[in-house]
Amino acid sequence: MTTTSLDEREGEGRSMGPRWAQVALVLVSHSRALAEGAAEVAGQMAPGVLIVPAGGLDDGGVGTSYARVERAVAEASADGRSVVVLTDLGSAVMTTESVLDLADADVAGRVRLADAPFVEGAVAAGVTAHGGGDLDAVLASAHDAGGTFAGWAPGQGDARPEGAAGGVPPAVPDGAVRATAVLRNRLGLHARPAAVLARALAAYDARVRVNGANGASVLELMKLGAQQGDSLEVVAEGPQAAEAVHRLVTAVEDGFGEE
Repeated sequence: MTTTSLDEREGEGRSMGPRWAQVALVLVSHSRALAEGAAEVAGQMAPGVLIVPAGGLDDGGVGTSYARVERAVAEASADGRSVVVLTDLGSAVMTTESVLDLADADVAGRVRLADAPFVEGAVAAGVTAHGGGDLDAVLASAHDAGGTFAGWAPGQGDARPEGAAGGVPPAVPDGAVRATAVLRNRLGLHARPAAVLARALAAYDARVRVNGANGASVLELMKLGAQQGDSLEVVAEGPQAAEAVHRLVTAVEDGFGEE
């Protein structure tokens, strides 16, 4: 699996492994369980991305291990891959910076440390990497994840923002392609189908908005809270707008392959 633990992968040959995206992720946490759990969640959204968890101390305790982070970065950056590193707390940042300070220049030049929320950033970065995004795009997705839920006040609960499913349809720019699709799957636009849409749209030269949300952002799509029976207003611009809209509507009408 993409997210097996670092201990389980050590000593395994990589020649028979899958063909990973060109940007990998390293998740550095004080807790082994937290790192591996976040990697598992992100891996479900981005199965084509190598996600290496590096959590806890070598004796199983809470903390960050220089050696574990060093090994994780080495694995993630193998075969010329670029790497985005996400961390949970301050000392995880310092440990990662120490590893990069002493790394070979070629490796350090392909690694970026994200200032992003640990779980949301990993999911957003993973989906972008799976869609073929380069290092700058993957890093930007991780950073943008920090502002996805900005503006929500305490006590809002599951209230839907304006422009979400059932809200005000987005304006349609001149020359844009527009379509409407009704969610058929029982669970609506939850994490997996949101990731399916975001990954699919990354292949097109088009800017797509779904009920006002950025169709390339798995977190913005999830934030819509769209449920079974809700209508999705799709607006797209760009050279491949029509193809992107067709792909999105087909996926929605097929129910994402769910019951």
